[in-house]
Amino acid sequence: MVVPDNAQSLDLSGPFDVFLEANRQAPELANYRIRTLSAKRERTVKAGGISLLADGSVLDDEGPIDTLLVAGTPDYRQAYQSGELHEWLRRRAGSARRHGSVCTGAFFLGAAGLLDGHRATTHWQHAAELAERFPKANVVPDQIYVEDGPLWTSAGVTAGIDLALKLVEDDHGRELALKVARRLVVFLKRPGGQSQFSAHLAAQIATEERIQSIQHWILDHLPLDLTLNTLASRCAMSVRNFSRVFLQEAGTTPADFVEMARVDAARRLLEDTETPLQRVASGCGFANPDTMRKAFLRRIGTGPSEYRERFRG
Repeated sequence: MVVPDNAQSLDLSGPFDVFLEANRQAPELANYRIRTLSAKRERTVKAGGISLLADGSVLDDEGPIDTLLVAGTPDYRQAYQSGELHEWLRRRAGSARRHGSVCTGAFFLGAAGLLDGHRATTHWQHAAELAERFPKANVVPDQIYVEDGPLWTSAGVTAGIDLALKLVEDDHGRELALKVARRLVVFLKRPGGQSQFSAHLAAQIATEERIQSIQHWILDHLPLDLTLNTLASRCAMSVRNFSRVFLQEAGTTPADFVEMARVDAARRLLEDTETPLQRVASGCGFANPDTMRKAFLRRIGTGPSEYRERFRG
Protein backbone atom coordinates (compact mmCIF):
# COMPACT_ATOMS: atom_id res chain seq x y z
CA MET A 1 0.00 0.00 0.00
CA VAL A 2 1.43 3.37 -1.03
CA VAL A 3 0.86 5.89 1.74
CA PRO A 4 0.82 9.59 0.84
CA ASP A 5 1.43 12.07 3.62
CA ASN A 6 -1.65 12.91 5.71
CA ALA A 7 -3.33 9.74 4.48
CA GLN A 8 -6.87 8.84 5.51
CA SER A 9 -6.23 6.28 8.25
CA LEU A 10 -9.24 4.11 7.36
CA ASP A 11 -7.97 3.85 3.79
CA LEU A 12 -5.12 1.83 5.29
CA SER A 13 -6.59 0.07 8.29
CA GLY A 14 -9.82 -1.01 6.59
CA PRO A 15 -8.24 -3.04 3.76
CA PHE A 16 -5.40 -4.20 6.02
CA ASP A 17 -7.84 -5.72 8.53
CA VAL A 18 -9.65 -7.53 5.71
CA PHE A 19 -6.45 -9.12 4.37
CA LEU A 20 -5.06 -9.97 7.81
CA GLU A 21 -8.37 -11.44 8.95
CA ALA A 22 -8.38 -13.61 5.82
CA ASN A 23 -4.97 -14.94 6.93
CA ARG A 24 -6.35 -15.70 10.40
CA GLN A 25 -9.54 -17.33 9.14
CA ALA A 26 -7.81 -19.56 6.59
CA PRO A 27 -4.05 -19.77 7.20
CA GLU A 28 -3.83 -22.80 4.92
CA LEU A 29 -5.38 -20.79 2.09
CA ALA A 30 -4.60 -17.09 2.44
CA ASN A 31 -1.14 -15.65 2.92
CA TYR A 32 -1.41 -11.94 2.41
CA ARG A 33 1.80 -10.10 3.28
CA ILE A 34 1.24 -6.40 3.69
CA ARG A 35 3.84 -3.71 3.13
CA THR A 36 3.45 0.03 3.49
CA LEU A 37 5.49 2.32 1.27
CA SER A 38 5.81 6.02 1.87
CA ALA A 39 5.05 8.12 -1.19
CA LYS A 40 8.03 10.32 -0.31
CA ARG A 41 11.65 9.60 0.54
CA GLU A 42 11.11 9.76 4.33
CA ARG A 43 9.54 6.63 5.80
CA THR A 44 7.65 8.52 8.51
CA VAL A 45 4.18 9.50 7.34
CA LYS A 46 1.03 10.85 8.95
CA ALA A 47 -2.29 9.00 8.67
CA GLY A 48 -5.31 10.48 10.40
CA GLY A 49 -3.05 12.31 12.83
CA ILE A 50 -1.09 9.14 13.64
CA SER A 51 2.62 8.95 12.87
CA LEU A 52 3.50 5.76 11.01
CA LEU A 53 6.86 4.29 10.09
CA ALA A 54 6.36 2.76 6.66
CA ASP A 55 8.18 -0.41 5.67
CA GLY A 56 9.96 1.53 2.96
CA SER A 57 9.74 4.30 0.40
CA VAL A 58 8.63 4.05 -3.21
CA LEU A 59 11.91 5.77 -4.08
CA ASP A 60 14.02 2.85 -2.84
CA ASP A 61 11.70 -0.17 -3.00
CA GLU A 62 12.08 -2.87 -5.62
CA GLY A 63 10.46 -5.78 -3.78
CA PRO A 64 7.88 -8.00 -5.49
CA ILE A 65 4.31 -6.64 -5.62
CA ASP A 66 1.22 -8.71 -6.36
CA THR A 67 -1.43 -6.08 -5.51
CA LEU A 68 -0.53 -2.41 -5.54
CA LEU A 69 -2.94 0.00 -3.88
CA VAL A 70 -2.65 3.73 -3.23
CA ALA A 71 -4.36 5.16 -0.14
CA GLY A 72 -6.30 8.39 -0.28
CA THR A 73 -5.71 11.65 1.55
CA PRO A 74 -7.67 14.88 2.08
CA ASP A 75 -4.57 16.55 0.68
CA TYR A 76 -4.84 14.69 -2.63
CA ARG A 77 -3.51 17.61 -4.68
CA GLN A 78 -0.02 16.49 -3.65
CA ALA A 79 -0.61 13.82 -6.30
CA TYR A 80 0.45 16.30 -8.98
CA GLN A 81 3.80 17.15 -7.46
CA SER A 82 5.97 14.03 -7.63
CA GLY A 83 7.30 12.96 -11.01
CA GLU A 84 9.40 10.25 -9.33
CA LEU A 85 6.28 8.76 -7.73
CA HIS A 86 4.45 8.83 -11.08
CA GLU A 87 7.28 6.98 -12.80
CA TRP A 88 7.42 4.40 -10.00
CA LEU A 89 3.65 3.83 -10.14
CA ARG A 90 3.70 3.33 -13.91
CA ARG A 91 6.56 0.87 -13.70
CA ARG A 92 5.32 -1.14 -10.73
CA ALA A 93 1.67 -1.18 -11.80
CA GLY A 94 2.76 -2.70 -15.08
CA SER A 95 4.44 -5.63 -13.34
CA ALA A 96 1.86 -6.18 -10.56
CA ARG A 97 -1.02 -8.61 -11.01
CA ARG A 98 -3.44 -5.82 -10.15
CA HIS A 99 -3.29 -2.24 -9.02
CA GLY A 100 -5.71 0.36 -7.77
CA SER A 101 -6.65 2.93 -5.19
CA VAL A 102 -8.82 3.68 -2.21
CA CYS A 103 -10.78 6.94 -2.13
CA THR A 104 -8.73 9.90 -3.42
CA GLY A 105 -5.77 7.63 -4.08
CA ALA A 106 -7.25 7.63 -7.59
CA PHE A 107 -5.76 11.09 -8.14
CA PHE A 108 -2.25 9.62 -7.79
CA LEU A 109 -3.06 6.96 -10.37
CA GLY A 110 -4.54 9.61 -12.64
CA ALA A 111 -1.46 11.81 -12.34
CA ALA A 112 0.64 8.81 -13.38
CA GLY A 113 -1.57 8.24 -16.43
CA LEU A 114 -2.89 4.93 -15.10
CA LEU A 115 -6.55 5.91 -15.38
CA ASP A 116 -6.40 6.85 -19.06
CA GLY A 117 -8.85 4.77 -21.07
CA HIS A 118 -10.19 3.02 -17.97
CA ARG A 119 -13.30 3.14 -15.80
CA ALA A 120 -12.61 4.34 -12.27
CA THR A 121 -14.26 5.82 -9.21
CA THR A 122 -13.34 7.83 -6.13
CA HIS A 123 -15.04 9.58 -3.22
CA TRP A 124 -18.33 11.00 -4.50
CA GLN A 125 -17.36 14.52 -3.40
CA HIS A 126 -14.32 14.46 -5.68
CA ALA A 127 -15.60 12.47 -8.66
CA ALA A 128 -16.37 15.55 -10.78
CA GLU A 129 -12.89 16.95 -10.14
CA LEU A 130 -11.29 13.61 -11.02
CA ALA A 131 -13.19 13.54 -14.31
CA GLU A 132 -12.25 17.13 -15.10
CA ARG A 133 -8.61 16.69 -14.19
CA PHE A 134 -8.22 13.42 -16.12
CA PRO A 135 -10.58 13.60 -19.12
CA LYS A 136 -9.16 10.42 -20.66
CA ALA A 137 -10.53 8.45 -17.71
CA ASN A 138 -14.13 7.23 -17.60
CA VAL A 139 -15.08 8.29 -14.08
CA VAL A 140 -18.05 6.41 -12.61
CA PRO A 141 -19.19 8.60 -9.72
CA ASP A 142 -21.88 6.39 -8.24
CA GLN A 143 -20.28 3.02 -7.49
CA ILE A 144 -18.68 1.52 -4.40
CA TYR A 145 -15.82 0.06 -6.42
CA VAL A 146 -14.97 -0.40 -10.07
CA GLU A 147 -12.99 -3.19 -11.70
CA ASP A 148 -11.54 -2.57 -15.14
CA GLY A 149 -9.10 -5.31 -16.02
CA PRO A 150 -6.17 -5.15 -13.57
CA LEU A 151 -7.31 -1.70 -12.34
CA TRP A 152 -9.41 -1.59 -9.16
CA THR A 153 -10.62 1.67 -7.63
CA SER A 154 -12.92 2.24 -4.66
CA ALA A 155 -15.16 5.05 -3.54
CA GLY A 156 -14.65 7.00 -0.34
CA VAL A 157 -12.92 5.79 2.82
CA THR A 158 -14.83 2.71 4.10
CA ALA A 159 -15.43 1.56 0.52
CA GLY A 160 -11.84 0.33 0.68
CA ILE A 161 -13.18 -2.46 2.90
CA ASP A 162 -15.67 -3.45 0.20
CA LEU A 163 -12.89 -3.45 -2.36
CA ALA A 164 -10.62 -5.59 -0.19
CA LEU A 165 -13.42 -8.10 0.48
CA LYS A 166 -13.98 -8.42 -3.25
CA LEU A 167 -10.27 -9.04 -3.81
CA VAL A 168 -10.31 -11.77 -1.14
CA GLU A 169 -13.40 -13.28 -2.76
CA ASP A 170 -11.70 -13.31 -6.16
CA ASP A 171 -8.56 -14.84 -4.68
CA HIS A 172 -10.04 -17.46 -2.35
CA GLY A 173 -13.79 -17.67 -2.83
CA ARG A 174 -16.95 -16.26 -1.36
CA GLU A 175 -16.94 -18.45 1.76
CA LEU A 176 -13.72 -16.96 3.10
CA ALA A 177 -14.79 -13.41 2.21
CA LEU A 178 -18.05 -13.98 4.09
CA LYS A 179 -16.18 -15.25 7.16
CA VAL A 180 -14.00 -12.15 7.12
CA ALA A 181 -17.02 -9.85 6.73
CA ARG A 182 -18.81 -11.52 9.64
CA ARG A 183 -15.76 -11.27 11.87
CA LEU A 184 -15.33 -7.58 11.06
CA VAL A 185 -19.10 -7.02 11.38
CA VAL A 186 -19.35 -5.47 7.94
CA PHE A 187 -21.59 -6.05 4.97
CA LEU A 188 -20.26 -8.48 2.36
CA LYS A 189 -23.14 -8.25 -0.10
CA ARG A 190 -22.87 -4.56 -0.94
CA PRO A 191 -22.33 -4.86 -4.71
CA GLY A 192 -19.99 -2.62 -6.63
CA GLY A 193 -22.91 -1.09 -8.48
CA GLN A 194 -24.68 0.02 -5.33
CA SER A 195 -24.91 3.78 -4.97
CA GLN A 196 -22.38 5.38 -2.64
CA PHE A 197 -24.44 8.58 -2.66
CA SER A 198 -27.90 7.85 -1.29
CA ALA A 199 -30.84 10.21 -1.09
CA HIS A 200 -30.62 10.15 2.70
CA LEU A 201 -27.01 11.30 2.49
CA ALA A 202 -27.95 13.99 -0.02
CA ALA A 203 -30.64 15.20 2.36
CA GLN A 204 -27.97 15.94 4.95
CA ILE A 205 -26.05 18.29 2.68
CA ALA A 206 -28.54 21.12 2.17
CA THR A 207 -28.42 23.96 4.68
CA GLU A 208 -31.32 26.04 3.35
CA GLU A 209 -34.29 25.25 5.60
CA ARG A 210 -36.89 24.99 2.84
CA ILE A 211 -34.75 22.62 0.78
CA GLN A 212 -33.98 20.47 3.82
CA SER A 213 -37.67 20.31 4.63
CA ILE A 214 -38.79 19.37 1.13
CA GLN A 215 -36.12 16.68 0.86
CA HIS A 216 -37.35 14.99 4.02
CA TRP A 217 -40.95 15.41 2.87
CA ILE A 218 -40.05 13.68 -0.42
CA LEU A 219 -38.46 10.77 1.45
CA ASP A 220 -41.68 10.35 3.45
CA HIS A 221 -44.05 10.65 0.47
CA LEU A 222 -42.45 8.70 -2.38
CA PRO A 223 -45.71 7.16 -3.72
CA LEU A 224 -47.14 10.62 -4.46
CA ASP A 225 -46.91 12.44 -7.79
CA LEU A 226 -43.78 14.45 -7.00
CA THR A 227 -43.79 16.87 -9.90
CA LEU A 228 -41.60 19.94 -10.00
CA ASN A 229 -44.70 22.14 -9.68
CA THR A 230 -45.86 20.22 -6.59
CA LEU A 231 -42.49 20.51 -4.86
CA ALA A 232 -42.01 24.18 -5.70
CA SER A 233 -45.51 24.96 -4.47
CA ARG A 234 -44.88 23.28 -1.12
CA CYS A 235 -41.83 25.51 -0.72
CA ALA A 236 -43.82 28.61 -1.76
CA MET A 237 -41.29 29.24 -4.49
CA SER A 238 -41.48 29.65 -8.24
CA VAL A 239 -40.46 26.60 -10.26
CA ARG A 240 -37.43 28.42 -11.64
CA ASN A 241 -36.21 29.68 -8.27
CA PHE A 242 -36.91 26.35 -6.56
CA SER A 243 -34.94 24.45 -9.21
CA ARG A 244 -32.02 26.87 -8.92
CA VAL A 245 -31.86 26.81 -5.11
CA PHE A 246 -32.36 23.04 -4.92
CA LEU A 247 -29.48 22.41 -7.31
CA GLN A 248 -27.29 24.87 -5.44
CA GLU A 249 -28.05 23.31 -2.06
CA ALA A 250 -28.27 19.61 -2.90
CA GLY A 251 -25.85 19.37 -5.79
CA THR A 252 -28.50 17.60 -7.85
CA THR A 253 -31.78 18.49 -9.53
CA PRO A 254 -35.15 17.86 -7.84
CA ALA A 255 -35.98 15.19 -10.43
CA ASP A 256 -32.68 13.40 -9.85
CA PHE A 257 -33.20 13.52 -6.09
CA VAL A 258 -36.70 12.05 -6.39
CA GLU A 259 -35.48 9.24 -8.62
CA MET A 260 -32.52 8.58 -6.32
CA ALA A 261 -34.86 8.38 -3.32
CA ARG A 262 -37.24 6.02 -5.11
CA VAL A 263 -34.43 3.72 -6.20
CA ASP A 264 -33.05 3.70 -2.64
CA ALA A 265 -36.46 2.74 -1.25
CA ALA A 266 -36.96 0.06 -3.90
CA ARG A 267 -33.52 -1.38 -3.20
CA ARG A 268 -34.35 -1.82 0.47
CA LEU A 269 -37.58 -3.65 -0.39
CA LEU A 270 -35.75 -5.89 -2.84
CA GLU A 271 -33.06 -6.65 -0.27
CA ASP A 272 -35.31 -7.27 2.71
CA THR A 273 -38.63 -8.60 1.35
CA GLU A 274 -40.20 -10.84 -1.27
CA THR A 275 -42.57 -8.08 -2.37
CA PRO A 276 -43.48 -8.53 -6.08
CA LEU A 277 -41.91 -6.02 -8.46
CA GLN A 278 -45.28 -4.45 -9.32
CA ARG A 279 -45.92 -3.60 -5.67
CA VAL A 280 -42.33 -2.44 -5.15
CA ALA A 281 -42.69 -0.09 -8.10
CA SER A 282 -46.04 1.39 -7.04
CA GLY A 283 -45.04 1.62 -3.39
CA CYS A 284 -41.95 3.64 -4.29
CA GLY A 285 -43.71 5.98 -6.71
CA PHE A 286 -42.74 4.45 -10.06
CA ALA A 287 -45.46 4.43 -12.71
CA ASN A 288 -44.80 0.77 -13.49
CA PRO A 289 -42.05 -1.89 -13.22
CA ASP A 290 -40.55 -0.85 -16.56
CA THR A 291 -40.08 2.72 -15.35
CA MET A 292 -38.45 1.35 -12.21
CA ARG A 293 -36.17 -0.87 -14.27
CA LYS A 294 -34.99 2.06 -16.37
CA ALA A 295 -34.24 4.07 -13.22
CA PHE A 296 -32.27 1.14 -11.76
CA LEU A 297 -30.23 0.82 -14.93
CA ARG A 298 -29.41 4.53 -14.83
CA ARG A 299 -28.51 4.53 -11.13
CA ILE A 300 -26.81 1.22 -10.42
CA GLY A 301 -26.31 -0.44 -13.78
CA THR A 302 -28.60 -3.43 -13.19
CA GLY A 303 -32.35 -4.10 -13.18
CA PRO A 304 -34.49 -4.79 -10.09
CA SER A 305 -34.77 -8.54 -10.68
CA GLU A 306 -31.04 -8.86 -11.26
CA TYR A 307 -30.35 -6.69 -8.24
CA ARG A 308 -32.46 -8.89 -5.97
CA GLU A 309 -30.83 -12.05 -7.32
CA ARG A 310 -27.35 -10.59 -7.02
CA PHE A 311 -27.93 -9.28 -3.53
CA ARG A 312 -29.25 -12.57 -2.23
CA GLY A 313 -26.78 -14.72 -4.18
